[in-house]
Amino acid sequence: MIKDPVCGMEVNPETAAAKRDHMGQTFYFCSSQCADTFDTDPHKFAHQTMAQPVAVNTAVGSATTGFNSDLAGKLQIDLPLTGLTCSTCVTTVERGLQAVPGVSGVQVNSLLDKAHVTYDPAQSDVSDFVSAVKKSGYQVGAADMRVRLTPGLHCASCVRFIEDALYGTPGVLKAIVNPGTELVQINYVPGLADFTAIKAAIESTGYKAARPVESEETVDDETAAHQREYKSLMRKFWFAAIISIPVMLVAYPELPWLYLPNLFVGEASESLIRALFVLSAIVTLPVMAYSGGQFFTGAWASFKHHSADMNTLIALGTSAAWIYSTVALIIPSIFPEGTATPFYDVTAVVTALVVLGQALEVRAKGQTSQAIRKLLDLQAKTARVLRDGQEIEIPVEEVLVGDVIVVRPGDKIPVDGEIVDGRSAIDESMVTGESLPVDKKVGDEVIGATVNTTGSFKFRATKVGKDTALAQIVKMVQDAMGSKAPIARLVDVVSSYFVPAVMIISILTFLVWFNFGPSPALAFAIVTSVTVLIIACPCAVGMAVPMSLVAGVGKGAEHGVLVRNGEALQTASQLKIIVLDKTGTITKGKPELTDTISANGFEATDLLRYAASADLLSEHPLAQAIVDGARNQGAELVEPTEFDAVPGHGVETVVEGHQVLVGNIKLMQRHEIDASAVEAAVHRLQGEGKTAMYVAVDGRAAGVVAVADTIKEDSIQAIQVMRDVGLEVIMLTGDNERTALAIARQVGIQRVLADVLPEDKAQEVHMLKVGGLKVGMVGDGINDAPALVEADVGFAIGTGTDVAIEAADITLMSGSLKGVAYAIEISRATMRNAKQSLFGAFAYNSLGIPIAAGILYPFFGLLLSPLIAGAAMAASSVTVVTNANRLRFFKAKSFAETADAV
Repeated sequence: MIKDPVCGMEVNPETAAAKRDHMGQTFYFCSSQCADTFDTDPHKFAHQTMAQPVAVNTAVGSATTGFNSDLAGKLQIDLPLTGLTCSTCVTTVERGLQAVPGVSGVQVNSLLDKAHVTYDPAQSDVSDFVSAVKKSGYQVGAADMRVRLTPGLHCASCVRFIEDALYGTPGVLKAIVNPGTELVQINYVPGLADFTAIKAAIESTGYKAARPVESEETVDDETAAHQREYKSLMRKFWFAAIISIPVMLVAYPELPWLYLPNLFVGEASESLIRALFVLSAIVTLPVMAYSGGQFFTGAWASFKHHSADMNTLIALGTSAAWIYSTVALIIPSIFPEGTATPFYDVTAVVTALVVLGQALEVRAKGQTSQAIRKLLDLQAKTARVLRDGQEIEIPVEEVLVGDVIVVRPGDKIPVDGEIVDGRSAIDESMVTGESLPVDKKVGDEVIGATVNTTGSFKFRATKVGKDTALAQIVKMVQDAMGSKAPIARLVDVVSSYFVPAVMIISILTFLVWFNFGPSPALAFAIVTSVTVLIIACPCAVGMAVPMSLVAGVGKGAEHGVLVRNGEALQTASQLKIIVLDKTGTITKGKPELTDTISANGFEATDLLRYAASADLLSEHPLAQAIVDGARNQGAELVEPTEFDAVPGHGVETVVEGHQVLVGNIKLMQRHEIDASAVEAAVHRLQGEGKTAMYVAVDGRAAGVVAVADTIKEDSIQAIQVMRDVGLEVIMLTGDNERTALAIARQVGIQRVLADVLPEDKAQEVHMLKVGGLKVGMVGDGINDAPALVEADVGFAIGTGTDVAIEAADITLMSGSLKGVAYAIEISRATMRNAKQSLFGAFAYNSLGIPIAAGILYPFFGLLLSPLIAGAAMAASSVTVVTNANRLRFFKAKSFAETADAV
């Protein structure tokens, strides 16, 4: 026996009155009436059936975030897990899931990589379990899918309906609809949800779901879809516009430019006008059916879900005008004298104007996501590959990991790899935002889509296809564009109540004018109520934040600033404190030769040659810094004939027959060498945060050489920009206080937290947040990852470790602090732009709706024409999109010197 999904009665499948197949399942009914009820909304009843509670000993076999509050009982689900490698893993996950409110039982099977959870749906849902698993250090085996909506999403208030339908789909963990890109981003559990179920959920809201799109396909599909939709809407507009012209002429026969009725008098004139109105009624029908058909289909889909959207307002307004006009034309006697005046022009002209606004909106939307198009255009189309000793040119899609690729001056580097022969300077500005070419030699990594400038070289491919840096950047940008800022979630809630509120205002407007308005009261009531429906624009409200987010994220990507999601962008705009790790963030992260100070008659060049030659066989990083620095200055080095490394002291060598000592003061004292001639210089260098090494030749102090982790070229400028925009900049480092203060003085940082152990960095960030201020953390190493997570916004240097990048909210591809300053500037500009659009949208509706209702009539005798209302409504949406596109021309202080070139 199974249950009827409509009435809940138990039914024998063999004797059931009817059955239906839906979403891969068969449903049985006790009567034909229940079957008919099911047919009205099969998706709804199917999901209710899936969400019904079961006995504790019966597994549901599906994960759902939906819950019917009218039902009681416990549910069970099986969550696929990844990363389980031992019994400790099982215990950790079980403990994490048991801590979730409402969970009464957990069984984790490491062999099947599944967690069987029994829970009370009134207290928790699948999203809580996913969070618990992630906090335990593991992942739920979920996948992502992007689906394009067709026709284009013009009604921002539909966003919540689509998301609610998807959240009610078993196995869907997260669903985000972006009206800016017209894409749905879905996170789901494979095996519990698939494209068929997701498509059914979307189509239940009146929209169509195209096939899932890949990263590379998304932009091409988006561009093609925008072009098709724009052309379709323009065809509809021209059709409506051509018909609107004669309909308007008929609607205003008293105007001098319509002189035809004046050729007749009396009944002949009235008959002609009546015939023209009949003709207007006929020709405006195809306008509503073809040009405005999408409004009626959208309104019907909303009606089936007991909701309303922009389509509802336009469909009600235009159809009410047509029906009133037709009834007034056929049986004018039922209306008070003087009120039976048709106005078919409202139906035709408003439809034309709104469709034109949608067409302009589609074209403007296409411009906001051009950042991804620009990124994909950077990709090389072919590559010169060495195979079997022959150089052949193949499409970049056919390059394999391990292939050796030849790159000549001016070529684009096709994929990521490592140089195995040759050297060159590479322009990486298109990926990192850095304007100066970067020198590359054997062993250095190269990034696909960057441009080789001078030399020729060969490199071995290490990452191809979706694994390349460019592909990952594109995916990250798309994910960010598809996400929602917290402010957008609030706007979605407001938009969902907006349309019903407008409909109530329209009804009240009709009643007020009909009961208290001047004669002809009915005509005034009809016109004002229709005008209220037409002028209201929920789209402008709902699209304000998503459109700005898409434009802002794209602009950031152009400068090598990759934002993970909308929440990170909004929080970054609110930051008050920026915490900078020193090594690898403010500084370059490796020691370099900085000073050569000679003494006792030695030349600086000879001093450096002796010191570097002595260190030639040493593997110590400081020794290698001296050797590299000497070679860069053109010194000719000689390998020492004797070499002895003394731990904790330095090196004792013989170079060209001379005894050369390089090390600290202990080495000088060991050989009883008088170093007083360089003591002052050593103290000065140490005060600057540098490591000074004594050099002695043949028993005499020859001078001192100094190395230091040098400051990045643009750190000082970037930190100054951060301070200029009102941020407090703090240095956080494990180095000693003297070295940290020396670096801080050079870059203009006034507050330093030194001698901080790696495990204590997160605690220091937490303490800074205690006052309620938003804190950002910038780091590049594994030891920075906990602090990046603890901060409100974590910034990872793109040249750092993968762990730090994974833990961060914003990634800086250039490895420059200028990226931090730019990220904060673009986030503030984006949120400022979104708030401008929101203010404009709310102001438009707050002023427009009362004016449409006739609030000015008692004071000035003015009523707003429905035609003007339609034009204003179309213009408001276009204005929001146009305002978002202004971000494409944003210029930041941090990239002032390159802004004009972008």
